[in-house]
Amino acid sequence: MAKIKKGDLVQVIAGRDKGLQGRVLEVDTRNDRVIVEGVQRVKKHTRVGRTDRGAATGGIETIEAPIHVSNVMLVGPDKKPVRVGFREVEVERDGRKKIMRERIGRRGGKEIEL
Repeated sequence: MAKIKKGDLVQVIAGRDKGLQGRVLEVDTRNDRVIVEGVQRVKKHTRVGRTDRGAATGGIETIEAPIHVSNVMLVGPDKKPVRVGFREVEVERDGRKKIMRERIGRRGGKEIEL
């Protein structure tokens, strides 16, 4: 189970955008990177072209670049960054018991919901 998922509210703890908070737009587990909304914005130059209707496309765009997952920290229910842990909970579904893992904040021990 991942500590940071798509849609989580995170805070940047290192780099030029330190202290900013934003929602996770995308998670790349292969390279351990996340894209956070409004953070690590870079200029990207794209080739100018035409669409089918004749409108111009391309030019200079500002997009979010990926950040390493170690440079962000999950924001807990109290709007402060927290470490993430896991707790095993026994859940009953369709008359059968199953053990599920849920994410908890290490500071307060509260469950972290999306």
